[in-house]
Amino acid sequence: MPKYIGAVDQGTTSTRFIIFDEKGKHVTSQQLEFEQMYPRPGWVEHDPYDLLDSVIRCADGAIRKFGLMGHDTSDLKAIGICNQRETTLVWDRKTGEPLYNAIVWSDTRTDSLAKELREKQQDINVQEICGLPIHNYFSAVKLKWLIDRVPKVAQAVEKKRAMFGTVDTWLIWNLTGGIQGGKYITDVTNASRTMFMNLKTCQWDKRLLDFFNVPDHMLPVIVSSSENYGTIQWGPLEGIPLMGCLGDQQAALVGQKCFEVGQAKNTYGICASLLMNVGLEPLVSKNGLLSTVGYQFGPNGQVSYALEGSISVAGAAVKWLRDNVGIIQTFEDIDTLASKVKSTGGVFFVTAFSGLFSPYWRDDARGALVGLTQYTDKHHIARATLEAVSFSTRAILEAMNMDRSVALKALKADGGMSNSDQCMQIQADVLGIPVSRPSMRDTSALGAAFAAGLASNIWKGIEDIKQNTTEREDMFYPRWDDEERKRKCHQWQQAVQRSLGWTDVYTAGDHL
Repeated sequence: MPKYIGAVDQGTTSTRFIIFDEKGKHVTSQQLEFEQMYPRPGWVEHDPYDLLDSVIRCADGAIRKFGLMGHDTSDLKAIGICNQRETTLVWDRKTGEPLYNAIVWSDTRTDSLAKELREKQQDINVQEICGLPIHNYFSAVKLKWLIDRVPKVAQAVEKKRAMFGTVDTWLIWNLTGGIQGGKYITDVTNASRTMFMNLKTCQWDKRLLDFFNVPDHMLPVIVSSSENYGTIQWGPLEGIPLMGCLGDQQAALVGQKCFEVGQAKNTYGICASLLMNVGLEPLVSKNGLLSTVGYQFGPNGQVSYALEGSISVAGAAVKWLRDNVGIIQTFEDIDTLASKVKSTGGVFFVTAFSGLFSPYWRDDARGALVGLTQYTDKHHIARATLEAVSFSTRAILEAMNMDRSVALKALKADGGMSNSDQCMQIQADVLGIPVSRPSMRDTSALGAAFAAGLASNIWKGIEDIKQNTTEREDMFYPRWDDEERKRKCHQWQQAVQRSLGWTDVYTAGDHL
């Protein structure tokens, strides 16, 4: 009988539930957007119940479609989860109620706190232990803000009732029973994004907890990315074992089958994240990149590490053009607009809406459109938006090449923006290397399915996945010559310089 795996893909703006067969083929799915909350400039929040509710509703919709195809829920052998990563939640151990909204990874309210913590470092080098710089991006700074600024959270911590988790922890705890015995766990990839985990031991590090003044009783147990976490206790997935969990970017690394050292993928989602497999030892970057866990299959499996470069705004810039500026009606429109012109007409768009991430790490940067003239129109701006992601990716790749001293020969691409042929061609032009795009773009969900399928023995191992889940790929080859590429990359760097330091001249009241 055919075997099927379900995958929850809980992202920043929407949730999907996708069902795959044992060949890794998409069978059916359901997607649902949920509310984004912006209480103040730079603040981004989610209602924790919206995250959970969207998972249940998407699973219910996909299961109904699955049933109409002649299948039964019992045909699903396992469920995997992938999730937005650094987003931070705190809830009550006894009631299960959230103590505050989820603070989303892109939230910048902790800019000043992160600066204070960086200056506080004396006898400890946080990045050497956890692989991450002190920055508003990561969970530790957000959790410290919650403990310091929200009395309800502080009281719960004092009474040992507060539970901290990234989105995976919140979902797994609720799905496996909540206050009635739910599993309080996080997988090693998500744990590696908190700034609390020692990258070498893959356990919570007391030095880091003391530095951030966070008690260990409010932290979940760290587990591997592929094992039996328990059975789902309620809802449309009741009775199905939960057996895979990865942060969404690591899930895409697995979904793209980057199992060999030196293989890399870039996921062009709301943000963008380029990960390169660096093997069984962590590599601490000297060039502004993040050291992180790539995956661990099984409690006794070896941990594979990755170098990561993160772009804070990718698809979010397209969403901004649609929702805030109104020059496009759908995401697909940007491809049409950008194709109408052969260049940006000298326009560069630095999409630093919440600062610049890798390799710059400048939280004082803000978005900048430079080079505007009366000649500029919406077509140039659309193309400049696609080029922005591509130039940002090049900056990360250059840093990776310096850290590893080995140049990447090809890049694997996935995520929503990879649907744009214009974007993928521009990316190949900017990088000067081929870009491959799989026909199945939901690689994060596929990676979660692979992890669950390995734990449930649908696949015997990595080689089984590589041999039996082949996908067709689209290839994009560079067209720019070296001189044109060099000139445009120099112009991009000049545009980046003009985006820096803007928070020094901007005050919080200016938006009123």
